[in-house]
Amino acid sequence: MDAKVTLSFNKDVAEKAKKFAEENNISLSRLVEFLLQKATSASVKSFDEYPIADWVNMVAEGEATYVSKPKKRKDDRNEFYQSKK
Repeated sequence: MDAKVTLSFNKDVAEKAKKFAEENNISLSRLVEFLLQKATSASVKSFDEYPIADWVNMVAEGEATYVSKPKKRKDDRNEFYQSKK
């Protein structure tokens, strides 16, 4: 069951995140859910230890380049749900 949550972000970060999600054929909600799932499922004691913390910071600041083969939205959805099992 989905739960609705209201989050506030810096406008620039929100726009970059929306663009990133769109380019990767995933909704912003699912992207945030995926990142939060990773954050809460790992045995990480601080944000600095979080495995993708540097990558997230680079994306938020526009320094990172993420290159992948175009995927179908259905493939992304299936990959996401498989990661939840």
